[in-house]
Amino acid sequence: QGEKIDIIQWSPDAASFIVNALAPAEVQKVVLDEDNQRIEVVVPDDQLSLAIGRRGQNVRLASQLTGWVIDILTEAEESERRQTEFIERSTMFTESLDVEETIGQLLVAEGFSRLEEVAFVALNEIAMIEGFDDEIAEELQARAVAALAQRDADFDEARKSLGVVDDIAAIEGIIPEMLVVLGNAGIKSLDDLGDLASDELTDSEEGILKEFDLGEEKANKIIMAARAHWFDDEEDEPAVVEDESDETPVVEDESEVDASDDSDVVAE
Repeated sequence: QGEKIDIIQWSPDAASFIVNALAPAEVQKVVLDEDNQRIEVVVPDDQLSLAIGRRGQNVRLASQLTGWVIDILTEAEESERRQTEFIERSTMFTESLDVEETIGQLLVAEGFSRLEEVAFVALNEIAMIEGFDDEIAEELQARAVAALAQRDADFDEARKSLGVVDDIAAIEGIIPEMLVVLGNAGIKSLDDLGDLASDELTDSEEGILKEFDLGEEKANKIIMAARAHWFDDEEDEPAVVEDESDETPVVEDESEVDASDDSDVVAE
């Protein structure tokens, strides 16, 4: 009936298949997030509308075919975002580690993006940075560990003031920062958390914990851990057993038994 059919070359490699699905747009770069089935695609500035398609049809169909969430950026947008990230991360290291701006910038340039990475990476990975040595690396790691401890203590104090219960804090996979976000969203008890569906935590647009890249599997584990007490409560309920017997138990009189026993004794 005059319908157009697009034929897409299949590939076992997810990135290649998505690039093929977005043709004829030219893709300059792809970044895969396999844990969350998400891919970032960078195209030339003049190819954006071609990649997205009319009313987003191209990218929507490519997403349906591949099962991946696809984010499309122009080269200019990616460059601006990377520059913003560089400044934000450099500032974070400079302030958290109480170091000069140059050191913060060097850490970011070498691929460090979080305090946890500085605190727990192998010491030589920091020491090998140009201008650093073992002594500087040890000092940076010590400061990172101290900064994390203080940050977590601040988050813990904040979640308590919000009324988030200790039982949620004890759930594996939940970090102190998440507790504050949950509390601000009104999730303060195990029942509040257990009533949620995984997408209410992870949805890229409206998920409560969207900034933490949880993934559906981790979100489900957290929710099921919050629901565990529901089943414990059921097991703790005492079973009610009805006594259908109307008979009154007969209690034998021990004195009569003793008397009867005495009558059987024959004096020699």
